[in-house]
Amino acid sequence: MRLDLLIRCFLVLGLLLPGLAAAQSTGERRVALIIGNSDYEHVTPLDNPGNDATDISVALEGLGFDVFLGLDVTEMETEGLVEGFSKAIQTADVSLFYYAGHGFQVGGQNYLVPTDAQIQKPEDIQDQTIRLNAVLDQMAQAPGIKFVFLDACRNDPFEGVVSAVSEGLAQIGDAQDFLISFATQPDNVAYDGSGRNSYFTKALLGHIYTPGLTINDLMISVRRDVLAATGGRQIPWENSSLTRQFQFDPRPNTMSSETLLWQVAANAGDPQLMKLYAERYPGGAHAQEVMAFLDPAGPGGEALSRDYSPQERDAQEERLWQLARRSRMRPLVQFYLDQYPEGTYAADAGRLIATMPVEDEGGAGPLCERLATHPRDATASTAGVPFGRLQQNALSAIQACQAAATAHPELPHYTALLARATVAAGDTDRAIQLYREAATRGDLRAMVSLGLMTEAGRGVPPSLTEALRLYQRAASLGSADGKINLAVALFEGIGVEKNEDEAIRLLNEAADLGSPIATFNLGVLARDGVTGAPEQALSYFERAIKAGEPRAYMASAILLDEGRIAPRNPVAAANMLLRGAAEDSGQTIEELTQRSDDWSRDTIAAVQERLKAAGFYTSTIDGRSGPNFVAALESWRNGGFEPGVLVE
Repeated sequence: MRLDLLIRCFLVLGLLLPGLAAAQSTGERRVALIIGNSDYEHVTPLDNPGNDATDISVALEGLGFDVFLGLDVTEMETEGLVEGFSKAIQTADVSLFYYAGHGFQVGGQNYLVPTDAQIQKPEDIQDQTIRLNAVLDQMAQAPGIKFVFLDACRNDPFEGVVSAVSEGLAQIGDAQDFLISFATQPDNVAYDGSGRNSYFTKALLGHIYTPGLTINDLMISVRRDVLAATGGRQIPWENSSLTRQFQFDPRPNTMSSETLLWQVAANAGDPQLMKLYAERYPGGAHAQEVMAFLDPAGPGGEALSRDYSPQERDAQEERLWQLARRSRMRPLVQFYLDQYPEGTYAADAGRLIATMPVEDEGGAGPLCERLATHPRDATASTAGVPFGRLQQNALSAIQACQAAATAHPELPHYTALLARATVAAGDTDRAIQLYREAATRGDLRAMVSLGLMTEAGRGVPPSLTEALRLYQRAASLGSADGKINLAVALFEGIGVEKNEDEAIRLLNEAADLGSPIATFNLGVLARDGVTGAPEQALSYFERAIKAGEPRAYMASAILLDEGRIAPRNPVAAANMLLRGAAEDSGQTIEELTQRSDDWSRDTIAAVQERLKAAGFYTSTIDGRSGPNFVAALESWRNGGFEPGVLVE
């Protein structure tokens, strides 16, 4: 059995180590039990559970959890951890259990496998494993809300020695105030990942520090990332009976990691951070500004950097640290340590960087993803590469993706990425072969890309019928883009009978999968009276913002400024405009400065007030555009986005 991409059985999620200072106070008592078993004595070892458990423990400690951590624990050690955890959660507001390692089901019951288990006959199961329900029963006695994450190895760890063992984990959970999350659908397989972490845990780590993200939105983001990273072969699933909402980080979310990186880099005037932005977000909203900064003939750092007061230096440290832990970029953590070796978070940064591999240690899989991922498959750790950029690096991408596809035959997604790189290199015939192979093996991106090429007649005879068949298959397997492409055909009656109701249903399914484009378009359709009530448009646009659609800021601001559909609110409109000015590619500033007459003076005045509060606007607050207003907006975009000024 392969170890570099082992299909693994393990239950995830319970985390915490007592005695470590929390990075922030939430007003809640949070307790977690985290177990990661990799080094098994009698069954196949696993690569990543120890890493996953360690990394989750570091993240949760930073979010105010007391963590009980067990790595490679025996049956007796596991029972001791569970006993200590059970006592600690009796007064906890939040209880969390995370297990990474082998796990299996027998007769609908799930079992966790300690490192010393040696199962040779059915009777050994009860004697040498940990029954998951025993842990859940202890958690059910505690007050507050409970989280259980099951990132479980779904194949039989005993390779058929005990016939009663079934692959996958059984569906569980009906007690109140629980959220139980599986790394994949019940009775299905989960992958161990091609890097340091499993796909599920990597996605969880990528979003857990996002401020203001509710647990429901967190799980949508995790599901979207895992689906994208595995080409649809693994789809996380959860069962919830929560009676209240929960946020790991309750602070308001005022900007994306991408925008925060740009503003930290612009404030610092630092080429290293600018290059990091260019590498991480090659198609980002600030890519042109970054390239201008890095241009030897351009302004360089002098145009953006400025002297800091002690208060500003403290604020810059805070923003840099929050960005570093949220984005999990090793160069950012190292940059923080270099800039603030005795800083407030130096100890936390040291612990965090110890969990992060050096970039060139990731192997062919992560390199292939970094070079060839489609922007529509962006995850928290991989932004995706525009096609033009991929063309510049096509040979390197082909080499990495060929190596990844060979090393990890379990995942056809690497074959799909190889196909995209091959298209970029100009070998369309070979790319079609690769897309067909990946699509036949179940990769969603391959189905959609092959459908688009078939619809356009690129490398194959044009066939709308065949393209729609591919979109339909992708949609049925959970592809948001497949659903969107089908919806477009149904709206316009292209190749199929026109059916707006079915198109809207597909768009809603895509939105539920976390698609920002589908959610934004539902807002447009609601605004225009095509579906639902017009007053629902604003909520759709707000959802689209959370999903990462910057156009939704402008769309929301228009509704709030006009007051035709949503109640008129110039202050809220101004907040949306300023957030859009920071997040988009410059459209909002163009709108406010070149078409300011399209906006009410009340809304423009509210923008001016906030810019003045941030220290960028010094002229009269008159609701009119002018040179000072333009300069203030540019300063805001280039590093002046302070959350405190965006209040109603």
